[in-house]
Amino acid sequence: MRAVIQRVSEASCKVDGEITGQIGLGFMILLGIEDADTDEDLQWLAQKITGLRIFGDENGLMNKALGDVDGSILLVSQFTLFAQTKKGNRPSFIKAARPDKAIPLYEQMIDKLNNLTGKKTATGIFGGDMKISLVNDGPVTIIMDTKDKDNH
Repeated sequence: MRAVIQRVSEASCKVDGEITGQIGLGFMILLGIEDADTDEDLQWLAQKITGLRIFGDENGLMNKALGDVDGSILLVSQFTLFAQTKKGNRPSFIKAARPDKAIPLYEQMIDKLNNLTGKKTATGIFGGDMKISLVNDGPVTIIMDTKDKDNH
């Protein structure tokens, strides 16, 4: 799994002009799922996301986690995070999981984040043509990959 985590002061997702998910302070997360992903990847990533200390404390240092600032999460499925661009100019998405594998893991991630934060995770619509709006606070953007745990 790959996640692009952006610290935001607000974020929303629209599909067909309708808001499907909206948050204030928190994380806007783009989540990519690949065929090789397992429940272990999901558990590790969810723990890392909710424990990530990238909100400012009273001294202006990034020392507070999502729960410390009563933050929320907007989670959007993003298969293009597994784009392979080595050959040619048209990306290949062969490593991205097909919907029959990706949808259950995406839904499990939503449940896990709900449980860890004690809040309802806002979402996009899996496979939908989504329009994302956000105000990246900082900007602070963190990329995590469960296949590269040693660097996180």
